[in-house]
Amino acid sequence: MSAPFGRSTRCLSARSPVGLLSQLRRNHPVRCPLGERRLSQARPGGQRGPLEGLTVLDLTRVLAGPFATMILGDLGAQVIKVERPGAGDDTRTWGPPFVGAESAYFLSVNRNKKSISVDLKHPRGVGVIQEVPVSRGHTLMSGYGQTGPRAQSPGYDSIASAVSGMMHITGSEDGEPVRPGVAMTDLATGLYAHGAVMAALLQRHKTGRGVHIDCNLLSSQVSCLTHIAANYLNGGQEARRWGTAHESIVPYQGFSTKDGHLVVAAATDQQFVRVCNVLKLNELTNKPEYKSNKLRVQNRRELLHTLSQRFLQEKTADWLREFEGSGVPVGPINNIQEVFSDPQVKHNGLIQEMEHPTAGQITVPGPAVRFSSFAHDKATPPPLIGQHTVQVLRHTLSYSDDVINALLESKAVTQNEVS
Repeated sequence: MSAPFGRSTRCLSARSPVGLLSQLRRNHPVRCPLGERRLSQARPGGQRGPLEGLTVLDLTRVLAGPFATMILGDLGAQVIKVERPGAGDDTRTWGPPFVGAESAYFLSVNRNKKSISVDLKHPRGVGVIQEVPVSRGHTLMSGYGQTGPRAQSPGYDSIASAVSGMMHITGSEDGEPVRPGVAMTDLATGLYAHGAVMAALLQRHKTGRGVHIDCNLLSSQVSCLTHIAANYLNGGQEARRWGTAHESIVPYQGFSTKDGHLVVAAATDQQFVRVCNVLKLNELTNKPEYKSNKLRVQNRRELLHTLSQRFLQEKTADWLREFEGSGVPVGPINNIQEVFSDPQVKHNGLIQEMEHPTAGQITVPGPAVRFSSFAHDKATPPPLIGQHTVQVLRHTLSYSDDVINALLESKAVTQNEVS
């Protein structure tokens, strides 16, 4: 689920700053600029990420925008997260579960960020945002885009997932449309936005000019329809739900075992032969109706019935051992406890522990991408609301103590400093 998105109608800054990521409420213009730091602050451990020295002003909330800015923070950028005084990001209250006073939802996508609490309805609060050192351009994130018939409509992940056709193709073959288990539309939008930001940085390096980026939930999800979209656009084929199965490849789906489930993906004729060898169903390879994938798709019902009956005869772990070394991609359908007990998940560094200032030790899913030049093991924990307000005002904006105190007294900004 993401915050409702809408169209931005004006910029907050008269300087036309580069906003790299902004997540918008309807008719509530915000921006997330990026620029050079005034104060270089390398990540703990002395290793410098590829975006070290850059500042991202993050006015996003909930998931799509915060996910994108978290990735930028993982890469070394200084991410300044702007939050509403007293309330902060919506997801701070989305629970249970909570770790202390912090929601696990918020903790999952807000590491490597600094939080400043600014009242954007206060003129002096807007002035603070305008002072953040950034270059030209910005990224706007919305539900449907900045122009067009839906531009003024608010959007959530679930709505965009429905409108884009994602829900229509998700679920069991004879069941109702299903929302994916995580907000995939939000996450896809965050990934697209992150990639667009990186391209904008490269363009700025080449030309010295910034760029305005329009990123939205609908476009992100429709572009991810890939072959489903191509099947319709080129062949007029309306999509349907297939459960764990694949409409164009057989066998390529989940099967019940004696004690659980596994997925087998035989994408080539050679892999199908190997599946039959493992299952001791070699006679299937000699049947004309199964000689090619096209024929297996046409005769899927009979084939899948035979395979399903065979898989039920042994336990999941036994089947995994049988398939080991066969060259056929297989895997168990894990629950979340099993996911984070998986040795490969642990080896890939996908369990990241850090010390939170009030919640103590917390654990979140780690970065998906690894670099040879720096490590992700020194991440900073998700911030408290306004934890870094004074720090940013003093060191990034070079405000004097008198100016900072005046801002605090006027309630344009608030602080939650942690020693």
